Amino acid sequence: MSRKFRATLAAAFLALATVLVAPPASAASLTQVTDFGTNPSNLQMYEYVPNTVAARPAVLVAVHYCGGSGPAFYSGTEYARMADRYGFVVIYPSVTRSSKCFDVSSPQALRHDGGSDPVGIVSMVRYVLQHNNADASRVYVTGLSSGAMMTNVLLGDYPDVFKAGAAFAGVPFACFATTNGSEWNSDCANGQITKTPQQWGDLVRGAYPGYTGPRPRMQLWHGTNDDTLRYLNFGEEIKQWTNVAGIGQTPTTTDHPQSTWTRTRYNLGGSVQVEGVSVQNGTHNILATGMAQYVMDFFGLSGGTTPPPPPTTRSPRGPVPGTT
Repeated sequence: MSRKFRATLAAAFLALATVLVAPPASAASLTQVTDFGTNPSNLQMYEYVPNTVAARPAVLVAVHYCGGSGPAFYSGTEYARMADRYGFVVIYPSVTRSSKCFDVSSPQALRHDGGSDPVGIVSMVRYVLQHNNADASRVYVTGLSSGAMMTNVLLGDYPDVFKAGAAFAGVPFACFATTNGSEWNSDCANGQITKTPQQWGDLVRGAYPGYTGPRPRMQLWHGTNDDTLRYLNFGEEIKQWTNVAGIGQTPTTTDHPQSTWTRTRYNLGGSVQVEGVSVQNGTHNILATGMAQYVMDFFGLSGGTTPPPPPTTRSPRGPVPGTT
């Protein structure tokens, strides 16, 4: 792991106490679950069940950034509030290894039932499906940075589990792949790995050979000034997931939900299969107040609710600037 990366993590820990605030105004609270199933990399599981839950609730996995934790992502994002509003269950996986980064690079992590963090996270999902009478056809994942990379990995490894994902400042599936035990791939982080859509798509298809079922939908967010996971990765992600969906690189529609946002949508059979939101001058810490509602709308968890006016400032509850 690079010295710069270690320094970034140290800064994240130092700043963390200044951004965490009280959890959502609700009697419900975050609960740790133990003994949830196969867990080869010793992840921790935290669960948020709102006071009012749908009869067959959807499940959202919300994955933290490097240096973070499940409780920090719970306190620093809007997803628990969205759960209060729409009645779904949120899972917050939490890394215990020293870097507090998810494994998105090892050979084990990049194949279906291969081992490491993806297996533990899917065990969490299966636990909630069993114990909360949740709907297996409505399981979703979202994350920031390391969590965004894990979002890509989970959709590649487990298209049979996840219906859709939303990745904030991530990289394509297998872009971070290493074979030397390192958690960091500088070439990918710096935007130096480019492939054809077919090559990217083949990496996803190779993670679960023989799978012929439907593929998850993907929403992608990236800032043009991201200096941690460079902006080129945004276009490579779009190449990958449009190819996996079997659609071309030309957007079906392009619009601007906010003056600094350019949203491109790639439709399949009349529905949006891939959606990309490019944020002009956006930094790596891209997740801001109001964006979670767009995630809910893309997933279909809001029942078609029109998004509120887009944010103009960063969330005081948002993640630590500069974390990965």
